[in-house]
Parts: sequence; structure tokens; C-alpha cells
Amino acid sequence: MGETVRRRTRNATFAAVAATAAIALTATGAQAAVPTNTTALQDAVTSDGIMAHLEELQAIADANGGTRASGTPGYGASIDYIESVLDAAGYITTRQDFRFNSFTELSEPEMDRVSPDTEVYVPFVDFVTAEYSGSGDVTAPLEAVDLVLPPGPTASSSNSGCEAADFDGFTSGNIALVQRGTCDFSVKAHNAAVAGASGVIIFNEGQEGRQETLNATLGDAFSDDIPVVGTSFAIGDELASLLAAGEVVMHLKTETLIELDVPTQNLIAQTPTGRTDRVVMAGAHLDSVSAGAGINDNGSGSAAILETALQMAKLGIQPRNAVRFAWWGAEEAGLLGSQYYVDSLPKKEANNIELYLNFDMVGSPNYANFVYDGDGDAFGIKGPSGSDDIEHLFSDFFESIGEESEPTEFDGRSDYDAFITAGIPAGGLFTGAEGAKTADQVADYGGLAEFGGKPVSYDPCYHQACDSLDPVGDGADAALYDALNAAYGGALEYQGTISNVNQEGLGDMADAIAHAVLTYAMSTSSVNGTAKASPKAAEKVGDHLGAHLFR
Repeated sequence: MGETVRRRTRNATFAAVAATAAIALTATGAQAAVPTNTTALQDAVTSDGIMAHLEELQAIADANGGTRASGTPGYGASIDYIESVLDAAGYITTRQDFRFNSFTELSEPEMDRVSPDTEVYVPFVDFVTAEYSGSGDVTAPLEAVDLVLPPGPTASSSNSGCEAADFDGFTSGNIALVQRGTCDFSVKAHNAAVAGASGVIIFNEGQEGRQETLNATLGDAFSDDIPVVGTSFAIGDELASLLAAGEVVMHLKTETLIELDVPTQNLIAQTPTGRTDRVVMAGAHLDSVSAGAGINDNGSGSAAILETALQMAKLGIQPRNAVRFAWWGAEEAGLLGSQYYVDSLPKKEANNIELYLNFDMVGSPNYANFVYDGDGDAFGIKGPSGSDDIEHLFSDFFESIGEESEPTEFDGRSDYDAFITAGIPAGGLFTGAEGAKTADQVADYGGLAEFGGKPVSYDPCYHQACDSLDPVGDGADAALYDALNAAYGGALEYQGTISNVNQEGLGDMADAIAHAVLTYAMSTSSVNGTAKASPKAAEKVGDHLGAHLFR
């Protein structure tokens, strides 16, 4: 499992109550060959227990500059907390060191239209600073670069900014307006910088699925020190129309910090019993973005698997297959911790991993029950053989408790990516991020599709300071959160304060997580074809690098 700094073993907790925790192999276990009664573990893994861990993570962030981002003291304290309770519960814990290039926004970015008709755009809503953007405070005329408007019939019809020749005649000092399509955002931004642009605005391309505000990454190799932001197709199209009528002057401001070779860690915890040639893994990224505490993203997934591990120990469950829990670092920088872990595995150890379960955001305040599309029938990208069984286990579970669920794409946005690329069957759960909730989903899960005439996302505080146990106190729209809490009958309230976690959805997710982990801990015979990746799953077919788009 790569370079480590410490390793600890505690077997006492498991052994002390093992005799009282025989698992009844009589109830349903989805498609697993040996049905497993998971009711006791489901009952033990509660939303209250998970929320208690989130309190600890919030306190850690509050004591460390408001963040738990990888490479910060808040992240280190988060690992210390999780490791300490796992050690006490009898797990074998291992830290895995690695280094990464970190990106931090030091202040809130700004994007304004100075003329014509002043317009102040809202950060994180109308525009987002591209990850690894440089710093700058510039006011200059806007200049369009090889735009395709109206957009072409298919994605990546636009080649805007992809070639140096696109900037022939570009006026040095202007702010470049470029359109998504064809090439990586870093290529567009670098070509603009070489041409003398003082800043870059990249807007979405315009086809269905390519209209929202771009949350882009330039990659940690980008080194041009100019502000680069992403915006929506609607805003980009409006700016282009204004340019056609005359001069448009824009103001951009970003203040960023890029630090090279920052040390950070993954934390791995394994049961002291169970077959180590049939390892079942469950993972969640532990790091937040630099802007805040990351209580839903991804304190929720981290706390959910932690509580699952602790309750397994408390019940004295001795799995037939070793269960390995993982808390990943530097996910927000591009899935770096999980990729480092998989890359560092000797071939034999990789082959011993039967499957990987991923839990990234399982408490979204305006949630939906998303299950990763392991068989590919919804989105055309299936996981390695066996991923279909994991999908069906989760969807069957939700059906069994009378809840709806729906597939979500293996699009490369979370830590399952390294595993499916390596041919390891994978699956997991997700409750939604910046996407807008639909009216049909409101009918299925409750919540809001619209508020104040505007669409409402699954997590209105995604990647913001208000992703906390007190979102309104940390800048969220108070009226919106009051309405969300009312729509869910108070399910967002925790200890008298509206939080960014929906405990109704979290409770169902907790049950599903406990069910899946224990089912596969007892038998993986239904997950066949380990280490046989489908061609599409082994390719980088998506446009995402972690939470960010890279092209």
C-alpha cells in the first residue's frame, strides 16, 4: 500500500464481542450468492452517529482557519481524529504519504461588466475561478476568439482558442472570451496568455448538458499568471451579442496561491479478520475545498463509512472477507490520493481487491438517491465486470425499503475512477452536487426544484464556505434554507440549527452503505470478473478530472 508513516493494530474490540455477533445468513442480500442479514448493522449505523462525527469535523475546521483541505492543519487533524477512533475500535490503520500541488483561493473572486450597462456577476453561481488559475486584478476590453454561435449540433463543435492561430490579431492586454469545445481549458488559457491576454473568460459550449456555469481545472502544470474563470453559456452568449454591437469592458479579479510538492496522506483501516485475498474496499475522500469545512462534500461520506466501521467492531462482526476502509486525500485537487493508492499497489495486491464502494456526498440538503451506473445501460459507460451487481444491490435495496433511486454516470468525478480504470469492479452512492433538481425528482424525493424563480441544486452550498453545520451563518441564502428545511419537515435541523446535511436522506444512505459493506464482507461470489475491465471503463472517456471539468 505504498510508503507509510505509522501502522497500528487493535484486535481486542473485535474479539471481545465476537461470540455474541454471529451473522444470521437467512435474510435478503440482493444478488449475493450467500444472503446476509444486515438489519443489525443498519440499525446501528444511524444518522445521529454520523452527525456526531460531522460535529467533530466542523470543530476541526473551525479551529484551523475554516478548512480541512488537503495539506492544511485541518486535514491533518481530520486524519488524527478518524485514526484515533479506529485504533480504539481494533482496526489496523495505515497512513500513506504522498505529495501534490495545492491550489487555494485567498479571497472571493470578482467578475463585473463595466460597460455597457454595469453588471456584477455572482461568484460560484454566475462564474467560478478555474482551478490553478493565476492571480490578477484587471479591467480591460473583452475580445471574442473564434466563437461558434449558435453552437454546433454536437459537443466539441467549437475549436475556440485551441490553436495559436486563433489569436492572430488579438489585442494585447484585452480579456479573451473563449468557448468550451475540443481541447483542454489549459490549452485555451495558455494560448490566450501567449497572445498577451490579461485574463480569460471561458463559457460553456451551449448544447444540452453544456450550458451550466463551468467549474473548470487548468491542471497543476498550468503556470501562466493571469486570472481565468469559467461561466455559463447564457452569460457567454450575452457577452458575445454585446460585443457584436460595440465595445464591452470587463473586470476580473482572482487571488490564488499554488504551492508545489505539498505533503498529505491517505488513511487506510482494515479489519483484523477476514480473507486478505478477497478484500472489500469502501472509500470516501476526507479533504474539503479550501473555501470551507466540507461537511457534505465530503464529511458526509467520510463520517458514514467511519460509523459503519465502528459499528461493525461494536457488534463484533467478523467478516469472511477483509474489509478495508479508505479516507482519501487531495481528491479536490484531481482524485490524487486514490490514484496514488491504486498506482502504488503491487499487481497481486490489486488482484486481491474484489470490489470498491465509493461514497462521495451522501447528505445533500436537496438530495436525490443516485446509484453509479455499473451496467452502463443508462449512460453507456459501464464499469468492469461485476460493477453491474453492485449497482443492482443498491437499487434493489432502495426498492426494498420503498424508496426511489436512479443511476448516475461513471464520469470520472470521484475516487472510483482509479479503480475502474485498473479493472476493479466498483459502485457507490451520491446525493447530488451543483446540478439542478428536477420536478420529477421532487416528486420522488421531496425538496425543491425552484425557489424565487430560480432552479435549486441538490447542494446550494457545493464547494462554498456554507457547506457547514451552519450554512446560513456561513453565507447561504437564509430564505432558501428555511424553505428547504420546511420542505423536508425539519430534516436539515441539527441541534437547533439548519445544517447543510439532510438527515432524512442521510439515514437511507447510511442503511444502504451498511447493507452493501456487510453483504460483500460475507460473500463476493456474485461479483465476478474482478480485474477484467471493459474497454470503455479503462479509457478516460469523460470530461471531468475530479469535481472539475478539464475540457
